Amino acid sequence: MALGTKVREDILTRDPDTLFPLQGALGYEITQSLFIGKHTLLVEGASDILYLQALSSALQTRKRTGLHPKWTMCPTGGIGNIRAFVSLFGGNKLDIAVLADQTKQDTKKLEELRKSEILRAGKVFTIADFTGKAESDIEDLFDIGLFAEIVNEAYGLPAKYRLTGLALDRADTSTVRLVKKAEAAFNVLPEPLPTFDHFTASAWLTRNLPTLDATGNPVNETLDRAEKLFEAVNAAIQLD
Repeated sequence: MALGTKVREDILTRDPDTLFPLQGALGYEITQSLFIGKHTLLVEGASDILYLQALSSALQTRKRTGLHPKWTMCPTGGIGNIRAFVSLFGGNKLDIAVLADQTKQDTKKLEELRKSEILRAGKVFTIADFTGKAESDIEDLFDIGLFAEIVNEAYGLPAKYRLTGLALDRADTSTVRLVKKAEAAFNVLPEPLPTFDHFTASAWLTRNLPTLDATGNPVNETLDRAEKLFEAVNAAIQLD
């Protein structure tokens, strides 16, 4: 009996004939060779990778736990793309975990991802799992004063406009997310001072790793949160 064409939002099929056009559209072979390994940690963007690499390096320098070298980090471009990525690469019997931001807008998507069958239980982590905040981006692993210092240096802000932890916190009291506070702080800067983006500070930090060599509470508390994240993610890896 002919049932006609069925259209589903769930693209979790692993039928090679179905996946082939999707793989081609995403530049599958290029993406796989650049970012996909046997053990793949899906993150939201390039800045997540840079921050995690910097924090992992700082922890390992102190003989503490960083990200396991078997993990390959892959940027997905946002939580909305994660299901598609897992569907495309899951057929290769890869070990895949997800590390996502936690925002009010993403709550439903995260719940659906955790309930889906595309990932084993315990393979979906959010930054909020390690910050104690209701909402968190990768930047929220950092102490607010330390993050303000990183932003000041990354953008070369003049002394008159340099941020402190207190100034950053007061920039937008309606949110706990450091990214949104930073955006608000930059929105009131006069031209031609720069606008805030997600990449500049993370790129600066990777070029200035000694920033995380300090022994004060801001760095120590930041690394403590990062270490808990890496311990949880590492525990999820399916080792050979």
